[in-house]
Amino acid sequence: MFEPAPQDLVLTILGAHVGPRSGATVWSGGLVALLAEFGFTEGAARVALTRLVRRDLLERAKDGRMVHYTVTPRAAAVLAEGDRRIFGLGRSNGSADQWTVLWHTIPEDQRVARARLVRRLRFLGFGPVQDGTWLAPRDRTAEVAALLDQLGVSSHAGVLLGAPAQVPDFAGFVPRVWDLDALAAGYESFVAEFDASEAEDARTAFALRVRLVHTFRQFAMLDPELPTDLVPPPPHRAAAVSLFHRAYPALAPQAQRHFDGVMSP
Repeated sequence: MFEPAPQDLVLTILGAHVGPRSGATVWSGGLVALLAEFGFTEGAARVALTRLVRRDLLERAKDGRMVHYTVTPRAAAVLAEGDRRIFGLGRSNGSADQWTVLWHTIPEDQRVARARLVRRLRFLGFGPVQDGTWLAPRDRTAEVAALLDQLGVSSHAGVLLGAPAQVPDFAGFVPRVWDLDALAAGYESFVAEFDASEAEDARTAFALRVRLVHTFRQFAMLDPELPTDLVPPPPHRAAAVSLFHRAYPALAPQAQRHFDGVMSP
């Protein structure tokens, strides 16, 4: 069942139809109308937009009686990072000579930054080893350094590069960090849901494309793309990746037409 949080859905819609462009402007009434197509009331939609402003992901601007929202530099960076992760998913070389370990002791008075760090770490393929300690295959130091600096918590974190020891069995430890059974089931469900999907008109194409990318982007937070010489890849990952790269651009013209039409006051 498709039950996204409205704030996340707004970012998905903007990422798919506006792109990661800082300063891009969208009409508030259009966003409310698009969220209504997914079952959200006007009140819920406007609360979500207000919260995105508070998170510095949107900036509110008035033009007479019209209210618009501008994509902030922070939102543009988040969307660009999301694009890199989503469109690169499933294309790793299948090996990892080095692994990245990050630990942090971010104080309670910076819990917002801590929550943002956790979410972004998952999007980079990190999994939690224990409280405050995260693990990811491959060298992620550049991305982590930029993230820590952006959140202003570099002084509360450390990063280490290394290789797993052969003893004890590292492959047996991996399922304690990532839920590989749930990941495999997710890919299988994605293929079953979207493989035969068709759009008869622009509105249907828009809804289908948003559902497609919003569902697929969850794999960026679930799939660390573990080395294939350590753990076999999820059985349906290749089919899911192929399906996404085929359907997402195919639906784009009709979906963009609907988005642009609703966004015209």
